[in-house]
Amino acid sequence: MRRLSIVHTESSLGWGGQEIRILSEAQGLIGRGHDVKLLCPAEARIYSEAPAWGVPVVALPIAKKGIRGLRGLLEWFKTNRCDVVSTHSSTDSWLAALTLLILGRPYPIVRTRHISAPVPKNAPTRWLYTRATSRIVTAGEALKKELVERNGFPAERIDSVPTGVDAKRFRPGDKAAAREALGLPHDRMLVGIVATLRSWKGHRYLVEAFASLPDSAGLVMVGDGPQRKALEAVVDKLGLRSRTTFAGNQRDVVPWLQALDAFALPSYANEGVPQALLQAMLVGLPCVTTAAGSIPELAIDGQTALVVPPEQVLPLRQALERLLGDPELRKTLGSAARKHCEEAFSYERMLERMEQLYRSVAGVPPRLAG
Repeated sequence: MRRLSIVHTESSLGWGGQEIRILSEAQGLIGRGHDVKLLCPAEARIYSEAPAWGVPVVALPIAKKGIRGLRGLLEWFKTNRCDVVSTHSSTDSWLAALTLLILGRPYPIVRTRHISAPVPKNAPTRWLYTRATSRIVTAGEALKKELVERNGFPAERIDSVPTGVDAKRFRPGDKAAAREALGLPHDRMLVGIVATLRSWKGHRYLVEAFASLPDSAGLVMVGDGPQRKALEAVVDKLGLRSRTTFAGNQRDVVPWLQALDAFALPSYANEGVPQALLQAMLVGLPCVTTAAGSIPELAIDGQTALVVPPEQVLPLRQALERLLGDPELRKTLGSAARKHCEEAFSYERMLERMEQLYRSVAGVPPRLAG
């Protein structure tokens, strides 16, 4: 079996499910014996995180579309070979496509779409997705459907490969021990969210819904981002500071999830299959969420989660009240959620599908069975 040489590009400076998916996939394929590298800006969070994942990383000025980024990629690819280039954001996808066009298209491109934001309908974008790119990968079936029905891209060139999460790592744990280790209260029912503090994640709706819950409930928000100050202002305005924990970014979210009684992700836009929701479900938490993006592939209302309308406080509050007041419902939903995610969203399944796809576009023979 010949190993693959895979080069990921990422222009984003932020940190969230997309960046974690890149590192997680890269780490897994390195573990399978492949040569994987990441090209990204030096100022990007993923650049500083990559070493902890064991992923080789190269700093290039690709945070913005422009001649510097194009020149940086040209110089790099002139002296470095690979089998396939895997791009992830708009900027790096354009820069990589133009670079490889100039070089005579020596390597195929796989373009991954992680979010459900609409793709522009114009001739240059169509070229990027249908001519410059060999395959498109989406993080969920709903995202694939959007590209086919709205943009008219050929369905046979698009693969839905949801992010897989290691169920051995994300599993139910000792709630009391987790709270003790994290300094969280033992005498409250804790509702939590793990997400970058961006507007479309719906934190504001969660805070407003939480305000009507009993004083015995606590709110834990893991993550950081541009909405931090605005959310803290809302928490203070509603008099919730003593019941709310802003935990900031956490490299290991497992104990934070294990410490909770319920999980909420009231996103209203830009979702693929959210890793945080998948992780919470694997930990066996009962979840309240919406039907944004590809979330319905995880959250089946009344079976694996409670699904509420986006951007509405009352239904979200009612769902949280229902969960916190019904121990049997919490147990039933949490168990069903873990079982569903173990079966449909395994880490090994994601790695197997991405390896097969990279081999296919690169013309490298498939891994032999056994």
